[in-house]
Amino acid sequence: MITLLLIFFPLIAALLLLSVKSEQAKNIAIAAAVAEFVIAIFALTQFQYNASIQFEVNYDWIKSVGISFHVGIDGISMLMVLLTSFLVPIIILTSINTHYKNANYFYALILAMQMALIGVFVSLDGFLFYVFWELALIPIYFICLLWGGENSAKITFKFFVYTLAGSLFMLGGLIYLYLHTAGLHSFNISALYAAGRSLDFVQQGYVFWAMFIAFAIKMPIFPFHTWQPDTYTVAPTQGTMMLSGIMLKMGTYGIIRWLLPIAPLGVEHWAYVAIALSVIGIVYASCIAIVQKDFKRLIAYSSIAHVGLISAGILAINVQGMQGAMVQMLSHGVNVVGLFFIVDIIQKRTNTREIATLGGIRNVNPQFAVLFLIVLLGSVALPLTNGFVGEFLLLNGVFQFNAWMTAFAGLSVILGAVYMLRSYQSIMLGETNLITSSFAPLSGNEKLVLVILSAAIIVFGIYPKPLLDIAAPAVNQLIEGVQIALVK
Repeated sequence: MITLLLIFFPLIAALLLLSVKSEQAKNIAIAAAVAEFVIAIFALTQFQYNASIQFEVNYDWIKSVGISFHVGIDGISMLMVLLTSFLVPIIILTSINTHYKNANYFYALILAMQMALIGVFVSLDGFLFYVFWELALIPIYFICLLWGGENSAKITFKFFVYTLAGSLFMLGGLIYLYLHTAGLHSFNISALYAAGRSLDFVQQGYVFWAMFIAFAIKMPIFPFHTWQPDTYTVAPTQGTMMLSGIMLKMGTYGIIRWLLPIAPLGVEHWAYVAIALSVIGIVYASCIAIVQKDFKRLIAYSSIAHVGLISAGILAINVQGMQGAMVQMLSHGVNVVGLFFIVDIIQKRTNTREIATLGGIRNVNPQFAVLFLIVLLGSVALPLTNGFVGEFLLLNGVFQFNAWMTAFAGLSVILGAVYMLRSYQSIMLGETNLITSSFAPLSGNEKLVLVILSAAIIVFGIYPKPLLDIAAPAVNQLIEGVQIALVK
């Protein structure tokens, strides 16, 4: 029942918001999001640290075609549920000082999106996974379209078409697997695993690309990334946070939960190509980030570089890479939400995101400078920050796969330091100017958000063991199962 509560509580809250006044919407949305986080923490206290599926619910949905409402949580799912339920109240809190027209609809869409994201992370039926996957697209489409910036209609339509097209590839792969479920005609995850492993490497290759394209677009990785910079830039801040902090994790999670166990031979055969695309994306996005003048767009490209490394680590098919991916998914979510919030704070006070026009903010707001620096150092993977733990394990995992790939993937650390530290220098250091001399102090909720995120960056950088312990049994079982399938 905990799993059903995690899925449907945000939906109930979203429906409630539709009937309240806009002035009350923020408080109700924050209360609902915090309550969802409390439910997730309660689930964690009841969670047994083993590889089994827990809090499982399995109801026949469309019995005639083998579709069930089958959900449950293991260590991999638990981390994603915790990430989602932790970030959503933070994201809503960042909007306290922002006035949105029809705010009740805006926050209802955020909570509806949270429902779909949780559903993606706990689904144990292929068709149900696809339904939640598509449901997550609808709220963010309207958030970006209705509350986005200039050219939001054109840019959001491109994003919608990209992701919808990728989803159709995935649906085709799932149907193909369904037709090979040995007469069971079931979308159950175990039946799809067995069906995928019964195929030869050529057939698994088809399944691999059908599903990988969908996941690659969602993350995104090169060359499926072209929708991302424009969408992240034009979306309202909270929409960008939902996209970058949580939604892109649907793609990395999909590779872990569905692609690797279903098509191990396909992954093994095409791993060099897929990892090469991920690594190309790391270097390409990092180089593009270096020359960006718009700070929000710079962070959008940095996100492509980070997720490319996560993808490469997963596809290396070893425990270190997989554990690194799990930790880095959480770390990236926390760090990128912090960075986009910092962009929002700067833009509201200066009416610009142009890096070259800023400077000297530290002189008038040293408190903001310190919090900004902590978030930035987490993003560049400084030791004793959360970003270091994941990147170290990811590079270790990729190194076990191929040393040359690691040499290029490791450039993300160097190039990331270049564009992030240089932007910090231009924005925060030096002399103030007409734009930054009257930079206002942080409000109470702005301090609260940045302090919470900074604390998470430091705490899990110093002591990541709780996160590793949650995921370890499920990760080990998954890797063992894939390796056994490869041997056979």
